[in-house]
Formats: sequence, structure tokens, C-alpha cells
Amino acid sequence: MKVEFAPLNIPLARRAQTAAVFQWVFSFLLLAQCCCAIFMIFVFGDYWFIAAVYALWLYLDWETPQTGGRRSQWVRNWTVWRYFKDYFPIHLIKSSDLDPSQNYLFGFHPHGVLVAGAFGNFCTEYTGFQKLFPGLTPYLHILPFWFRCPFFRDYIMSAGLVSASKKSVSHVLSHEKGGNVAVIVIGGAEESLDAHPESLTLNILKRKGFIKVALKHGAQLVPVFSFGENELFKQIANPKGSRLRAWQEKLQKIMGFAMPLFHGRGIFQYSFGLMPYRKPIHTVVGNPITVKQNLNPTLDEIDQLHEKYLQELQNLFDKNKEKYGIPEHMSLIFT
Repeated sequence: MKVEFAPLNIPLARRAQTAAVFQWVFSFLLLAQCCCAIFMIFVFGDYWFIAAVYALWLYLDWETPQTGGRRSQWVRNWTVWRYFKDYFPIHLIKSSDLDPSQNYLFGFHPHGVLVAGAFGNFCTEYTGFQKLFPGLTPYLHILPFWFRCPFFRDYIMSAGLVSASKKSVSHVLSHEKGGNVAVIVIGGAEESLDAHPESLTLNILKRKGFIKVALKHGAQLVPVFSFGENELFKQIANPKGSRLRAWQEKLQKIMGFAMPLFHGRGIFQYSFGLMPYRKPIHTVVGNPITVKQNLNPTLDEIDQLHEKYLQELQNLFDKNKEKYGIPEHMSLIFT
């Protein structure tokens, strides 16, 4: 395979963008493991007392990821995130104003491979969320597994990441004065296995837990579609029914997270690597669906609201797809 190297005269700003995305990819794929390794070195080394103090802190702080986390505006405003946003670049677009006296549940689609759009828009301050939606505070929910990793958990909480447990989502949506936004990637890790370029497959037909929690708390439902999310990486072909897909699905059930076999570009060349391609991401926040609080919704009520959500998501996609390079004849596939 012929390797296409990056030219030497690339502007400094673009090199800074590449460095910013590299540290994000490293954080996503390897930082948790590194943090666990450092903790074990402390445990079995001369600095065991650091591990002991942190273990006590971990015990006392165990519930924080389920009770709103511990965000840091300083971390969310790091300059590195501006370069991260400009690398793709990432854009946040709103369809209508949102009342800050209400709580909202944003359903984010699609998952993509590494959920770059969700992180860039809701865990940093550089795509203008606060200006577009004044008075609202976003919380991006991820697998509880990641908050068991020492040191790493504190870092991700500082960006506004919280657990995806029912308790955590309920805490965010229970704010009496409103103004909270629970951002949930509805398709979950399983959907990442369908994150191929031009793929429009969403894993949503059997996912109704978010509908039930929205009804119980009277949170307004808002579909969000991130155009370009699936274009950032290429995956090895893994159609349903193949041996690779069966292995990936089995591993996902055991470990709780998926293992897509993906590749992109490199740091100094464009032919292979784990860096995402420079493809624009346009994350469009749809119109809110009014939800009346219902502490004990029936299955029929959940199904009706779920169907309405699917219709609004389809409308949001159809209204915007041609603006962001998707042919008119292409449509979402719900599975």
C-alpha cells in the first residue's frame, strides 16, 4: 500500500489541531488503562500510601458520578478543546429555543466509533452550547464502567461526563428549577459496530428506557442528529451474521462495551492509523417533544411516545440531510 505522507509545510495551527485530537484519541483508548497501571504501581511500590489515600477518597466519592458529577469550567475551557473542535470542524446547530425552566433529555444519534460530536459539543465550551441554549447545563452520560478507573474517573467528570445508570439520569432530570440536559447516546456501544461511512443504521427500536425515564420525570425529549459522525473512521466489514460480527457482539455482552475494528489516518501520514479523518461534523439539535409527567407509564404510553420520537427524529434527519451532503434518496434505518 502506497503511503501518503503529510507535507512538511503544514501551518502550525493545523499541527496543533492534530495534537489536540491525538491526545483525545489516546485518552479515549488508553488513558484509563494507564491510570489503572499507575495506581497498581503505587500499591506495590514505595508510594503505597498515595494509593491508600486515593482508595479512601474513592470510597467516599463513589456515588459522585451518579449524582451530577464534578465538572470543572477550567477543564471545559482548555484551549486544547478549541483546536480539537477546529480539526474536523465540529458545529452545533439549534432548531428552536429551549426553555431553561424545563429539564431535557437529548437523544444523540448516531453513536459513531468514538462519539466525537457528543464530546465536542457537550463536554467543551467551544461549539457555543451556552450561547445557543442559555441557562441549560448539559451532562453526557457514559457507561458506569469508566468511573471505576482510578484517576481517570476524576478527569472525565471534570469535563461534564456522568454515569449512564438510571440513578444518574434520574438525578439530572430531577432538578426542580429545570435547566438540566441529560445527553444519552441512544444506540449505545452496540451501534458503534454499524458506524461505517454512509451508514444510517440506528439501534433504537428496542431501546425504550430513555422514554420511560423522560415520562417519569416530565423531561422534554429532544432528538439530536450528528451528521458526519460515521464518516470519521473506516471499519473492517462486519455485516450481521458474519463471524466477526458474532465475535464482536459476544464480546460486547461480556465486557459491556463494543470493540469495532476501525482505522483512520496517522499523525504524519494519511494512509492508516487511529486518528479520525478531517470530516466536518454538524450536530443538529431538534425541536422538543412535550412530555407530561407520568410516574407509572403503561407499556402503551411508552410505545406511543417512542413512536412519536422516531417520527421527530426522522423529520429532523430529512429536513437537514441535503444541507450536510446526504443524497435525497437516503433515509434512516431503524433496527
